[in-house]
Amino acid sequence: MKRLIVTADDFGAALAVNEAVECAHSNGILSAASLMVSGAAAADAVSRARNLPRLRVGLHLVLVGGKPVLPPSAVPDLVDSTGHFRTDMARAGAAMFFLPKVRRQLAAEIEAQFAAFAATGLKLDHVNAHKHFHLHPTIAGEIVKVAAAHGVKGARVPLEPQAVLGKIEDHKASGVVTLTTPFAKMLRARFRRAGIAAPDSVFGLAWSGAMTADRLAGLIAHLPDGLSEIYMHPATGPYPGSAPGYQYEGELAALTDPRMPALLAAGGIRTGGFADFPAQ
Repeated sequence: MKRLIVTADDFGAALAVNEAVECAHSNGILSAASLMVSGAAAADAVSRARNLPRLRVGLHLVLVGGKPVLPPSAVPDLVDSTGHFRTDMARAGAAMFFLPKVRRQLAAEIEAQFAAFAATGLKLDHVNAHKHFHLHPTIAGEIVKVAAAHGVKGARVPLEPQAVLGKIEDHKASGVVTLTTPFAKMLRARFRRAGIAAPDSVFGLAWSGAMTADRLAGLIAHLPDGLSEIYMHPATGPYPGSAPGYQYEGELAALTDPRMPALLAAGGIRTGGFADFPAQ
């Protein structure tokens, strides 16, 4: 059986993202969105989500680049002089792993973001992290600790089947794939042992910010059996903090392309969120 979660990341980052999420869900195949609870437009995202009862909303943990939920003074080792999370992920990650005081700050901020999501009143469908920072074992461990209390149904694990991409267009795996695959496999096993569903396949890494309609159609046509997630970054245009070169409007167009529903039907593919596909 083929089951598919189509997720928009960065929900709440800006009105341009929120507008695209609403459009892609109401007029396209988007089935889930990951909320940045400290994003500039988080309140607007929550308001829209309340009017979209079939949209499955999860927590997009932000621990790099964005703003913390806690005051910067409560997480001094996680932020820079502007009060934003550090962007030097390697050094920040080392501090999280080796320094107890940094681990305590990290745990407090992760709990605060989960609590902020709970305060929205939305049902928590899943959790993932900005820039896949939950591959870090300390961050993953903290997620596992709080997941049950907050009713987490599932979590993304960045394991992208390279053979599927090769069926769509010429593709060569990057060195990053080779480097991260062992950590991602361990993370998937860790989540599943904790009762957190993790997809069998995830798509969106190689074509991040460049998921054209043809690529999306190809993924649907060649979707493997089991539970898959395709994550994207739709927006109505660039916004403060958006990534240079990302094809935000193109990804929105892909999600609302009229070919997609027929492709899903032809493949017998069910779409939804983690809540719609309980762990088996």
